[in-house]
Amino acid sequence: MRALVTGGSGLVGRHLKDILPEEIYISSDDFDLTNIDRVHAMLDFFRPKIVIHLAARVGGIMDNINHPVDYLEENIMMNTNVLKKCHEFNVDRVIGILSTCVYPDKVDTYPMKEEDLFNGPPTPTNFSYGFAKRCMAAHIDSYVKQYDKRWCYLIPCNLYGKYDKYEEHHSHFVSALIKKIYEADDSLELWGDGTPLRQFMYGGDLARVIKYIIDNDIVDNFNVAPKEVYSIDEITKIGKKACEKDKLVVTYDNTKSNGQFRKDVDSSKLLLMLKDFKFTTLEEGIKKVYDNFSKRYNR
Repeated sequence: MRALVTGGSGLVGRHLKDILPEEIYISSDDFDLTNIDRVHAMLDFFRPKIVIHLAARVGGIMDNINHPVDYLEENIMMNTNVLKKCHEFNVDRVIGILSTCVYPDKVDTYPMKEEDLFNGPPTPTNFSYGFAKRCMAAHIDSYVKQYDKRWCYLIPCNLYGKYDKYEEHHSHFVSALIKKIYEADDSLELWGDGTPLRQFMYGGDLARVIKYIIDNDIVDNFNVAPKEVYSIDEITKIGKKACEKDKLVVTYDNTKSNGQFRKDVDSSKLLLMLKDFKFTTLEEGIKKVYDNFSKRYNR
């Protein structure tokens, strides 16, 4: 197949490597994707048939709020360089991985479908990141229109997994919650008021979807998310149960931002093709991550 995976040392990249171990996995230690000459050198050396573009600058709410220029510029440069050079080297398949942050802050009807993508600005709390990822969607669509490329993108919901980072400014909510639960004795405090609604998907599920669309030569743009939508408070209760810490008392600091209230998406277009696909339940996924984390984290 000869696939090259950018962001290969990240959460989804490492889950993908579990099921596609023979492909090429690139991290920022190997090639700086913000440098177009390094991207050229990378593609010239490997000559892949497929590029799965996972690499991105990602972070939590406060890091997005405090560094909007960095999130916009770094992601725009990476995405532009990768797509431009994939065109120059005639890469047959490019699969770009976006985020539900690309969707409008508010819409009239939920869950959102693929056609809602440009129906309003992204949420203010991570506007720059969301807009940079949305630009990649427009960029891929433009290459498809102008050059008849067999390129596409996936829009996954919030992710978590056993390969996540646990530093405060990088960690996804569920992974940060798992660390808090692990470290807590009697109580834990979370930001906001617990009411925002979220979809969360185990990183290994997205990896399986990527493999499926490659194996079956599917070229289209899809949302990827389980249908379940939970409040932050409900997710916390599921997390406590999965980690066998039901007695922990949870409090909320409502002086801190809730972030976007909801951004759930509809995956029915994808699931029409993946009829037998089963997403990992949130409780099962949290248990997997908690068990893995507790074995290697020194309290």
